[in-house]
Parts: sequence; C-alpha cells; structure tokens
Amino acid sequence: MNDYKASKEAFVSGMTGSTVFHVNMISGVALSSIALHSALRSRVQAFGPAYFLAEFVILAMPLLLSMTLFAEAPGALSLLLLVPMLVLLLLPPLERGTPLPAEGRDELASPDGRSRAEASPTHLSQSLRPLPALTTYRAHMMLMTVLSILAVDFPVFPRFLAKCETYGVSLMDIGVGSFVFSQGVVSAIPIIKDISYLQAPVLPKLKSVSRKMIPIIVLGILRVVLVKGTEYPEHVTEYGVHWNFFLTLALLPIIEVLLHPIILRIPIALLGLWIGVLHQFALSSGGMKDFLLNAPRSNIISANKEGLLSLLGYVSIHILGLSLGTVILPPSPSFFRKQQQQLLDGPSSYRSSKFDPSAPRQNAKIVIELLSYSVIWWMLLAFVRLGLEVSRRMANISYVLWVAAYNTSFILGYIFLDMMFFPTRTSKIRDPTDPSGKRLLIGEKGPKSSAPALLEAINKNAFILFLLSNVATGLINLNIQTMFVGNMKAMCILCAYSMGMCVFAWLFRRKRLWKM
Repeated sequence: MNDYKASKEAFVSGMTGSTVFHVNMISGVALSSIALHSALRSRVQAFGPAYFLAEFVILAMPLLLSMTLFAEAPGALSLLLLVPMLVLLLLPPLERGTPLPAEGRDELASPDGRSRAEASPTHLSQSLRPLPALTTYRAHMMLMTVLSILAVDFPVFPRFLAKCETYGVSLMDIGVGSFVFSQGVVSAIPIIKDISYLQAPVLPKLKSVSRKMIPIIVLGILRVVLVKGTEYPEHVTEYGVHWNFFLTLALLPIIEVLLHPIILRIPIALLGLWIGVLHQFALSSGGMKDFLLNAPRSNIISANKEGLLSLLGYVSIHILGLSLGTVILPPSPSFFRKQQQQLLDGPSSYRSSKFDPSAPRQNAKIVIELLSYSVIWWMLLAFVRLGLEVSRRMANISYVLWVAAYNTSFILGYIFLDMMFFPTRTSKIRDPTDPSGKRLLIGEKGPKSSAPALLEAINKNAFILFLLSNVATGLINLNIQTMFVGNMKAMCILCAYSMGMCVFAWLFRRKRLWKM
C-alpha cells in the first residue's frame, strides 16, 4: 500500500502544465455544447421522456471527452458540436424557446413566491432577475471540477492538464481559481439588493457569516482526519500538510466582510487588484516566495505554508469576482456604482426608491463592459507574464489576472450566446396599478431564456454535488488502483461516475439540500 501511495503521489506531482490557449480551447468545448443546446431549444420541440439523457449527452459528455480522449484536439470536438448547431440555424426559430422543466417556476417571482404583479413594492425592491448565463457558467464550472477531480487519477487524463507543481498553467489550475471567482460573483447579491449592508456594523455580520462557514470548516477538518487515517495519496505542495481547499473557501467570505468599509469607498475591481499587487510584493520583496519554496515543514505554520501564503491571492480573486457580480447581476453595469456614490454623498442624497434591482437588464451595456474588462485583464496578464510566470501554488499576481481574464471572458461568452439565441427587447409600458395611467414601467419582449434544466439542477445543489464527488473519488481510489487502469476501462468508470453525479443532481432538482 505504501509503495502504491508513493507511486500515486509521484503520478500527480511535478507537472509543468500546458498553455493558456490550450486551456481556453478545452474550456471552449463548454461554450460549443451550450451553443448546440440553445440551437436545439430555440428551433426544435422538446425531447419528451428522453430529456435528461439528451441534456447529459449534449452538456456533460463533451466536457468529459474534452479532458480525456479529445484533450489534445479540443478544437475538433468543438467543431463536431458546432457543425450541427450551424445546420440548426437554417431552421426558423420557434415562437419562444422550448419549455424546460426548469421553467416551471416564475422567473419573475418575488422571494416569497408571489409573482411580480402580486408582490408589494417592498418585495420588488429586494428581488433580482435571474441571470441564466450565470447559472450555466457556474454549473459548467462545477461539472468540469467534479469530472476532473476523478479523471486526473487515470492515465487517460493527460498529465499536462493536472495541477502544476510550482509554475505553469493547466485545466485543474484554472478550476481552483474559477471556483473562488464564482463564489465572489454570487456574494455580490446581498450588497446589490441593499447596499446599506456595507455600512452595517462589522461584528454582527462577522458572526453571521462565521456561523454559515462553520460546516465548511468542519468538512475541511474532517477531510484532514480521513486522509491521514486512511493513508490516502495526497499532494502536500497543493495546500500543505493539514490545510485544504475547504478551509480557504470558508475564510474568504469572512475576510470579505472585514473589507466592507473599504468596498464602500473605492471601486471593487481596483481593491481586488491592489490586494493582488500587495500579495505579489510580499512574495517578491518580503521573502514569502523563498519561504514557500524552500522552508522546511518544521512547525504548523511552515507545514501549511502553501495554504496560508496563497490565501491573500485568493482574496484578490474573490474580490475581483465580487466586482464582476456588481456588473452583471443588477439591471445595468453602472447600477452599483451609482448607489455607491449616492451613499457616500450622504443619507440626504440617497433614495433607495430610485434603484430597482428588479428592472430588466441592459444586456448590451453589460456585454460592452465585460468586453472592456476582458481586454484589460488579458493585456495586464500578457504584460506581467513577460517577467513573472503563473503560479497557482503561490496564487501570485499572474495567476490572479489569469483567473480574472478567463472567467470574465467565459461569462461574456455565455451571456452573448443567451442574447443570440433568445433575444429580448425592452419597451415602456403603462403601470396597470397606477389609476392615473401616467406611471411607466420597463417591460421585456421576446423568448424567455433559462439555463438548461440539467445545469439548473447542478447549480441548485452545487456544493453538495462537490462533496459527493469528493467522497465518490475517495471510494473509487481506495478500491481501484486507478493509475494502472487502461483507457477503455477508465472511460467506462468515468462515464458511469459522471452519469451518477448528474442523476443525483436531477433527482433533487426541485429541492435545495443545503442553503448556505
């Protein structure tokens, strides 16, 4: 057992990765699968009883193939998906997108379940319109994470996609940062609904957030106990001897609350960038890089040096995700900035009635802003990489910029596909509740968009699915010597595993198992 453990640790160690372009091409398969799915939804009637199976084949299987059998030719796989999509575009679109099981809900419902027409103004002011593209992005990111954490243990998963030892870029490296970035995006929801939350006393918020994070901290500690107790193969240079990703995830929302007084006063993207630069300064000039790479693991701090020293880099990624959330979630990209400015001008100038987060989104403006951010992040990354290679292990500034550029670009891609296949237009209509008939509301016309039902299901219980995949991966590795499994058998195991994860998500698609 000890010999296999050492061999397995060597199997996932010492990797140098691939290229940014190659990682983008593999991830682009996800966009291609959504393009095909959207073309089918907008031009062909629903699949009926075979709906789940069709979604699994179109949305999940391409992701698995992109990181295994097609890992060296992801462009060919995207082409296989895009050709039928282009053929479908020759058909006339349906009156509206094909109804999905996920569309049974009222997308314009208020938090208590009433429709907007029935909801009071108070409820309206606290609601946000669903953003299907964000659901799709988060679910696809989670699905790729769930698939890769098991696939990496088999030789069919190319070593250049596994996490890099110190420097380099790979699919699994971007997956870690994307998880954090995604968490940052959705953490913008409470401050968009009520920006005065940023002004609330820090201590009560800290207690509330800490209570919510306790289960994740417990999971992190439990993982350490189980890994050590079962002599499960582990890669110490990822986070350290005792630290793990659960502990990093649990600390980020707590640190965000401590930053609320600063978030209120300066542009959030600038704050995220400053934190990344400060972290890089500590690495390069403060001796932290040398400590991380060379210090012996002689005490609890040095034993977990990767997890502790990379934390500030992940805070930077989280805050940049938060910044993006304030751009894509409200009705317009300037919505949060206007609230921020009026709140800073003083209570007398701030009128919450002026800001309705439930108003229709100005998608064209959001796309333009996302495109601008994408260009900025990619240009900064290209400049920084001239003298500093990407390091997930340190979460250095190059890694921070790569994660920001990658996720901003792919969220832009999902939103653009949504706009292309399910275009809407806004118009002013008279408010039926106004007896005078003078009050106007902004309404939307066009096919209702929603995330694919399978991805909606995955997103609803994403964290539970992540936990389940970790347990399943552990059980499979304890019973099978995965590094010696041939490609055909490995693909059978991975297909069964991915089907099992998707079936679990589908069975609980109408129930949220854990509300964080």
